[in-house]
Amino acid sequence: MAKNSQLKFNDLAPDLTLLNGNGNPVQLSSLWKEHVVVLAFTRHFGCPQCKEMIDQLIDSHQTLTDNGLMLTIISHASPESANKFCEQRAPNALCLADPDRAAYRAYGLYRGTLWQTLISPRIWKSNRRLAREKGIKPELPLPGQDAYQMSGTFVIGTDGKIRLPYYYEDIADHPPVDLLLHGIMGVDWKKPFDSKPLA
Repeated sequence: MAKNSQLKFNDLAPDLTLLNGNGNPVQLSSLWKEHVVVLAFTRHFGCPQCKEMIDQLIDSHQTLTDNGLMLTIISHASPESANKFCEQRAPNALCLADPDRAAYRAYGLYRGTLWQTLISPRIWKSNRRLAREKGIKPELPLPGQDAYQMSGTFVIGTDGKIRLPYYYEDIADHPPVDLLLHGIMGVDWKKPFDSKPLA
C-alpha cells in the first residue's frame, strides 16, 4: 500500500460515481449530503475476513442507523456479482460496485504485500478461528477480483470531509464497530472539525 497516498483526517473525501446492483450510477457525494457515511471497502468475495467484517457491520446496522450513519459497502466486482453477494450477506446496506477500482485508488487502497494478504501469522490465526467458529473458509476470488487488494473503512461527514480514515495493516485487521460509532474520544461525526486553536 502506498503510504504517501493515504487520506488523512479532515481531508476532502474523493467524490466518484460508482454503480449500484442494477448498474445505475450513484455519486458518492449524494450520500454524504444527507448522512454521515461509513464507506467499507471490501477485498474479494472469497475473503473470510471480509465476510466477518460485513457480518459485524450488518449485525450493528440498526445501531449505526440509529446513530445517523449510513453504511455503504464497496466492492471491486461487477454490479451483478456485488448485488448477489450483498443479497446474501448485507441485504440492508447500500452496496456499490467499483469494477475498475477507481475509488480504491482514490482512497489510497492498493494491492497489499504477500505478508499483508497471505502469510502474516495473524491471518493464519484468523483463518483457523473463522473456519472453526463460523465455518468460513478462504475461497478463490471471482474472475476480475484481486486477492491482493487491500480493504479500508472511512467515516465521511456531511461536509464531505473524512472524519475517520482506517487503513488495514493486514487483511485480518478491521475497525471495531464502536470506533465507527464513537471515534476515539466519543466524537460527534456530524460536527465539522474546528482546527482553530483554543483561546
